Amino acid sequence: MRALTRLALAGAILLLLRVGASAESPVERGKYLVTTIGGCGNCHTARDSAGKPIAGRELAGGFEFDDPGVGHIVGTNITPDPETGIGNWTEAQIVTALRDGKRPDGTLIRPPMPIPVYRQLSDGDAAAIAAYLRSLKAVRNKVGEARYEIPLPPSYGAPVGRVAEPPRDDKVAYGAYLSGPVGHCVLCHTPPGGGKPFDMERAYNGGRELPDFAKPGALTVSRNITAGSEHGVGDWSDAQIKRAITQGIRADGTRLAATMPYAAYAKMRPSDLDAIVAYLRTLKPAGSQ
Repeated sequence: MRALTRLALAGAILLLLRVGASAESPVERGKYLVTTIGGCGNCHTARDSAGKPIAGRELAGGFEFDDPGVGHIVGTNITPDPETGIGNWTEAQIVTALRDGKRPDGTLIRPPMPIPVYRQLSDGDAAAIAAYLRSLKAVRNKVGEARYEIPLPPSYGAPVGRVAEPPRDDKVAYGAYLSGPVGHCVLCHTPPGGGKPFDMERAYNGGRELPDFAKPGALTVSRNITAGSEHGVGDWSDAQIKRAITQGIRADGTRLAATMPYAAYAKMRPSDLDAIVAYLRTLKPAGSQ
């Protein structure tokens, strides 16, 4: 009996050690989100003439591109440099910027920053992203001014209150969270319509013009990633969907535009990829029942 008790106790201790070893600190969680599914470096890291991110300039801004219908965009410096970055912002102010789209000086952040979906970032994840950004090495890099073709929205809505994270063991719900609020896939893969920048009746149906980051001045069009067979990914296997996400290769072997940050997505956890695929499988194409 005592032997069984000792065995059970040893097992419990081992389980606790494993849980403790796998637990993430806020900075670790923030790093994971920013550098993988969040793909923040896609807009906030400068690139060389070959379109490759410049080493040592991660998240220091300076990447310029034309976004159809939005204007000439200049990625901002989000390292903690006090003069050219966000070094004077508190974690709470960074969270407010992410979810309310409002800087510490009261000005609003313009598109293409995906504030409409970042408003659903969980409290924990928003705080983790802020903690990670404040932990970065400060890079002094003053960037130019963007030029916009659209008016500044008066606001993005009332200040965001408490937001809970969906349970990670609910693959569909967590996949919706990753592809929506965290990865903002929905904004790139939803076309405009009805006088609005995003026609959510056709969410994930593709058709949005985007800059091709590998070909300055060129455009690409986002693809339909619903579960439809003719135009979506309904006939793709799970492995083919994951290959497209992490390697930029479609089921037929052709390559996706470099605007899709598959190099960042390649570092995602298998469980997160599983959740995203599970969610995409639930998406019905426009006009279907």
